[in-house]
Amino acid sequence: MLLRFDLLGPLSVSRDGHPVDLGSVKQRLLLALLLTRPGEAVPTDDLVTVLWGDQPPASAGANIRTYVRGLRQAIDRDGRIVTTAGGYLLRVEPDERDLDHFDAAVARGRTALTSGDPVQAEAELAQALALWRGPALAGLPLPRPLSRWVGQLAERRLLAEEDHAGTQLALGAAAQVIPRLRALLERHPLRQRAWAHLMTGLYHSGDVAGATAAFRQARQVLAEETGMDPGPELTRLHDDILHHRFPPPAAPAPTATRTRPAQLPLTTPDFVGRREHLARLDAVVGHPSGGPTSVVVTVVCGMAGVGKTTLALHWAHRVADRFPDGQLHVNLRGYDECEAVSPADALLGLLEALDVPLARIPSSLHARTGLYRSLLADREMLIVLDNARDADQVRPLLPGAGRCAVVVTSRDQLSTLVAAEGARLLTLDVLTDTESTHLLRSRVDGSRLDAEPAAVAEMIETAGRLPLALSIVAARVATRPTFPLEAVVAELRAPENRLAVLADGDVRRVFSWSYEALSPDAARLFRLLGLHPGPELSGSAAAALLGWPRVAVAPVLQELTRLHLLTEHRPDRYAFHDLLRSYAAELAQADEPVGQRWAAHRRLYDHYLHSAEPAGRLVQPQWPSVTALPALPGNVHVPMADQDAALAWFTAERHVLLRVVRQASATGFDAYAWRLAWALTTFLAPRGLWQDQLAAQQAALESAERLDDLEAQATANRLLGRAAYRLGEHDTAGDRLQRAITLYDKLGDQGGLAQTLHNYTEHCFVLGRRDEALTHAHEALRLYRLAGNRAGEGRALNAIGYIHAVQGNHRQAIADCTEALAQQRLIDDRNGQAATLDSLGFAYHGLGEYQSAVTCYEQSIELFRDSADRYHQAETLTRLGETRAAMDDLDGAAAAWRLAAAIYDDLGDPAAEGARRRLAEVQRSG
Repeated sequence: MLLRFDLLGPLSVSRDGHPVDLGSVKQRLLLALLLTRPGEAVPTDDLVTVLWGDQPPASAGANIRTYVRGLRQAIDRDGRIVTTAGGYLLRVEPDERDLDHFDAAVARGRTALTSGDPVQAEAELAQALALWRGPALAGLPLPRPLSRWVGQLAERRLLAEEDHAGTQLALGAAAQVIPRLRALLERHPLRQRAWAHLMTGLYHSGDVAGATAAFRQARQVLAEETGMDPGPELTRLHDDILHHRFPPPAAPAPTATRTRPAQLPLTTPDFVGRREHLARLDAVVGHPSGGPTSVVVTVVCGMAGVGKTTLALHWAHRVADRFPDGQLHVNLRGYDECEAVSPADALLGLLEALDVPLARIPSSLHARTGLYRSLLADREMLIVLDNARDADQVRPLLPGAGRCAVVVTSRDQLSTLVAAEGARLLTLDVLTDTESTHLLRSRVDGSRLDAEPAAVAEMIETAGRLPLALSIVAARVATRPTFPLEAVVAELRAPENRLAVLADGDVRRVFSWSYEALSPDAARLFRLLGLHPGPELSGSAAAALLGWPRVAVAPVLQELTRLHLLTEHRPDRYAFHDLLRSYAAELAQADEPVGQRWAAHRRLYDHYLHSAEPAGRLVQPQWPSVTALPALPGNVHVPMADQDAALAWFTAERHVLLRVVRQASATGFDAYAWRLAWALTTFLAPRGLWQDQLAAQQAALESAERLDDLEAQATANRLLGRAAYRLGEHDTAGDRLQRAITLYDKLGDQGGLAQTLHNYTEHCFVLGRRDEALTHAHEALRLYRLAGNRAGEGRALNAIGYIHAVQGNHRQAIADCTEALAQQRLIDDRNGQAATLDSLGFAYHGLGEYQSAVTCYEQSIELFRDSADRYHQAETLTRLGETRAAMDDLDGAAAAWRLAAAIYDDLGDPAAEGARRRLAEVQRSG
């Protein structure tokens, strides 16, 4: 099947010579954008911009999928349109676009001209121009990104027309050229090369007066439109005509001598890493034999000190030889202490570098931009625009046509430049550990680093792998040759001291340039973010810090991420670099009054507590709630629709909540700390995350004791004790559980006492004190019944049954567990049912009734999985494997143990080794 995509005129597609119906206007626009970037993944956001601008409908994503489906039905019989992560890609074979034929013919024509073959050059250029059926994409309502692309194509067409006119003049066909040149200049009166061709054609046809009149007309147009006189080539040609020096026919002169600027600044000799980023930049210039085939703009963005300029200049020096017309560089000072360079001033320097006399540079920005683009239209140059503040500063400095590559560095993402001008975004992150080590080695004696590997690792960690910070640390080490590395690391260890230690390299000052560029609201949020413990936060947490509605904080967060003071590394999840966090914390301490800091912390803890408590009740509905703390009115809380939503929220916030509990305890918000720890434990315990539970409850206990709150102390002691015995810390577990028993007894809380006795039953059982465990289990059952806690009653009956099974009294165990299961089914305690079915399976296994055991285990596993209780799911899988092995079902046993090991590995639980050992044994015996 032969496909042909025609863009040089109305958009059309043909298959085997027959036209293809491309559907609606929006469907055609979508295809047009894909055709402008053949073989390149086009993000859905770019498609939305092209189809609806900045006001997309709510159904935009679904509409795009419909248009793609329509295009696939029309042209995609062999999988041309590929769905990629976040967008679509159109595979186009070589020479399937008329644009590719045009470019190839123009290139052949110019090569023939350079080789002294004007006949071949004229034929090739005529063939190229014949492909045009009108303006590119004629008839489509072009949004800005496509309009700019079409404008660049129009410039390439005009250059080809001028080349073609020059070849015809060289072949003596002046009479044919003159009418076409007049028509061209009527549409584009500022093209001095076309005026030169027209004057030459008129002169060679014997119309000297017409040639001089054409010069006067050109001079008048240029003066009116740009405020400039004709350029030296046009002026020289006019002088030759006046003096009848019979200039030769004006064929294009691609090898004419021009000023070749080489403005790239010196770059560091010890550049390290960034291979992936260099490869993506290399893709800009294509094959080593040549540069880009059109103007390509790349934006290198990232936080302050991450090495954007270093990368851009290192790459620019590497590929400078691929740009025969030279390199331009300008530091736009977008985030320096000095005032940012205006586009007009930047153009003044660029035009001077292009050999335009100062007296001939127009005064207006518009005229300077026009002249700059005219001079670059047929050049192959590399342009580095360093330290840009925003897209408006950059836009006038972009070429309109030619074969130039532009690299822009900025702390801003310059998203409008990406959307409107088709710039490619290259986001720079901190270095990897390996790259960080290489950077240190490039500046510090390797033997010193080899002697203290632990200090080197901590040095890299405390510098946050930020190139600027690492360079300062390396300089600090190099200038102290007798100091052990550990001494330098010790200076950096405390987060509050790091910026002071790095002051020699002005890290704080570099950060301040980004901070000072913020709006007042964004600056305040940045300061308040220094109060958040990390390691990341949601938009809702940011809103709580400010005391704003969630929707109002979105543009402020966008401003911070655009300037790389925050990174949105997942949807609505924002991360700080550690040094930026320290800087924000300094600013909060200095600029936010104590009362405002206290209020912000309270709103933050209130946000997390009153999001976590409802989530905890959904995750563990059978757990008795603790005494509530009233929520702050109007504060932002995350609504929890169901258990799945609660689990997803806990999963996202787990590490944050651990830090929040510790910080709330350390900052005097004790009432929040212990309640948050309780809510978090509803998520941690079923997953066997005992180390996290232990840490949270230790902070909770400290807060509870400061409050002298007996309920808080009893809760924290009980949950701490449970985590301790799961971690094998049996003395601590016994002490904490005994203390909880005493406190609940003092409070007269029968439900809390029963629950603690239930936990103490497990503790005694683990230590082999089974008779004592059975006694405590019966007491827990009595108290649960007195308290009317049916869920607890079922779980106590299950514990009694399981102990009987372990003691060999399997029939009694089945009776106890059957009673427990009936109770749990009545109240729909699904997690309790899972535990009881596990005990029943164990009892049936003990009786040799293996099929009944398997049935119970499989039901238990399904219920544990449904309630996201992965730790107990793995325990039951382990026992299921033992029953399968007893039935000589070795494949079934292996499958159960393999899955158990995988779950334990995910949880970081050492029980994974036992599961793998069983798996290895069954595989050997099989």
